[in-house]
Amino acid sequence: MTVLPRLCLISLALSVSPIVSNAEVVRVEVTERSAFAEGVSFGPAGAYERIRGRMYLETDPLHETNARISDLKLAPRNARGKVESWTDFFLLKPVDARKGNGQLLYDVHNRGNMLALWTFNDGERTNDPKSAADAGNGFLMRHGFSVLWCGWNGEVQADDTHRLLCGLPIATEDGKTITGRAHLEISSTEKVYSRAFSWSPWGIGAAFPSVSLDNADATLTMRPSRDAEGVDVPRAEWAFGRWEDDKLIPDATHVYVKEGLRPGWLYDLVYTAKEPRVTGLGLTALRDCVSFFRHGDAKENPLAGAVQKACVFGISQSGRVIHHFLFEGLNTDEQGRAVFDGALIHVAGSGKGMFNHRFRMSTEYGTQHEGRLSGSEFIPLAPLPQTDPVTGETGNSLARSRKSGHTPRIIFTQTSTEYWSRGASLLHTDVEGKTDLKLPEDVRVYFIAGAEHLGKSDGTNGICQQPRNTLDDRGPVLRAMLLNLSDWMQSGKAPPPSRHPTLADATLVDHDTWRAAFPKIPGCNLPAQHNQPSRLDFGPRFHSEGIADIIPPKIGKPFRTLLPAVNADGNETSGIMLPEVAVPLGTYTGWNLRAAKFGAETMLSPLDGMFLPFAKTKAEREKSGDPRLSLEERYPTRAEYLSRLTEAAKKLQAEGFLLDEDVTRIIERASAK
Repeated sequence: MTVLPRLCLISLALSVSPIVSNAEVVRVEVTERSAFAEGVSFGPAGAYERIRGRMYLETDPLHETNARISDLKLAPRNARGKVESWTDFFLLKPVDARKGNGQLLYDVHNRGNMLALWTFNDGERTNDPKSAADAGNGFLMRHGFSVLWCGWNGEVQADDTHRLLCGLPIATEDGKTITGRAHLEISSTEKVYSRAFSWSPWGIGAAFPSVSLDNADATLTMRPSRDAEGVDVPRAEWAFGRWEDDKLIPDATHVYVKEGLRPGWLYDLVYTAKEPRVTGLGLTALRDCVSFFRHGDAKENPLAGAVQKACVFGISQSGRVIHHFLFEGLNTDEQGRAVFDGALIHVAGSGKGMFNHRFRMSTEYGTQHEGRLSGSEFIPLAPLPQTDPVTGETGNSLARSRKSGHTPRIIFTQTSTEYWSRGASLLHTDVEGKTDLKLPEDVRVYFIAGAEHLGKSDGTNGICQQPRNTLDDRGPVLRAMLLNLSDWMQSGKAPPPSRHPTLADATLVDHDTWRAAFPKIPGCNLPAQHNQPSRLDFGPRFHSEGIADIIPPKIGKPFRTLLPAVNADGNETSGIMLPEVAVPLGTYTGWNLRAAKFGAETMLSPLDGMFLPFAKTKAEREKSGDPRLSLEERYPTRAEYLSRLTEAAKKLQAEGFLLDEDVTRIIERASAK
């Protein structure tokens, strides 16, 4: 076992001379360099090391590659006329970088959290990976990837979980504080008396503070759902503050409600905010950090000469970041070099986000009940030219990347939840849901039938009416997808054709058609609606300058989204059908209704699916009135069940959707039941 020396507080200084052009990275401080996973050797790549530090950046506000960054010209400049920022970084690499596979995998953090080892390696979810347990099954290391993370989200705040941070400047106008109207939707699944402006179970974001604690023109309205009429909360009944230890503490980034927030209700806060970060600089920090490790010279870069290709991976919000990054045309650095050759975008639906806008929070996104005024879905929605017949807007989410000549090869993967809650069908249909789109040759869209947003749950109900989905899809599918993308980048070997529901074969249907086909399972209530994102009007400067002039936005006609068709069991009939869905023991869905105690019980839980097992015997199902065949009616013997499941797994492996190691895991897991 190799043991590496620990190196602390090493400063690798690049030139900061004003005569050096396009020096986006001006200084790198390494705060830790040590062995990873106790120095264990991972096959041909050997032992890995971890390098943690902070990178100091300068961005040229006049450079054409930065022209789309909102408020960049209002950021303070240094003596060289550049805008300064910084980002934390964390790198896992082979000790001898030349023993790797020549590819850098950049994992877009989600609210400061690292997800690549948790996803591909089935490792512990941590932001400080050190041990063999953190390395999990070693997948990324066994395949020789160097793995990089850095901060990009200026909202992320430091805590004891080692979240990745990013320091972004505050925009000012003629040296004066910028203020502006802002809107936030606040909701809770339990009765609380105060809530941070930007709360998430993944962390509390640093929201834009109210310009004052009285903020006389601020308003708060409440409603049980977005379609209901709002009720004004009298100003005397709420305040800017947080409720702690039975007392109100003034706080310009929290809202307090005297009667308490009603579970499931939506509270709309409109107020005057101050001190906008130059949010889009987080995207250039991402770009410049990756470009440094990909292209930087040997003096400062521990990966110098070892990276031939780079790919980017993101889950959920992080996937939307990637789509937005490409939409803004940022896959070219200031020196005209490509940043990423490939992108793996998981469970992002058709969304992008508020990643380059003034007084908007990047944590926000729309679902069927919450976040419908977030603006995360906007034209262009698809990676090809399209026109909105309602507004006349045109676009292509990859147009700017196409123009630069640096469009990566892209794989989108979606679960059932994204069709129910995140408008996924808009990625491959027109905005009216009338026609299938012909995707470009360098884009793939795959649908994972029966899966929920974040993969396998523990099977408890959470905030839902039914037990949550237990299908293990995330690791098995994404491991295969990453190697498909790796081959696509490296040798040009194309992955399997896109596999998703379509109008042409009637596997993509409207809500009424879906509802008529879904079985009447005892005790299972059906959703009355799914998320159909509205066209939102934030004013004329929103998409050109990132500034909202209409707060809250005007709500227009919704885009028409569609759902995957189901069979008599309620299981979906298209896409990548994992063995557990192809040879089922129950019904897997990407939707689940909220339980009454958490409020909004007729609404979908934002990102949860469910699993409803089949009855064991015919007598049991007939007694309960379950129309789905029982296990004994489907699988006369255990051996037959395992044989059919094995056949389904091997078929997916032959088609390029599963790896041998995951076929083995799936069969072993089924055999152990």
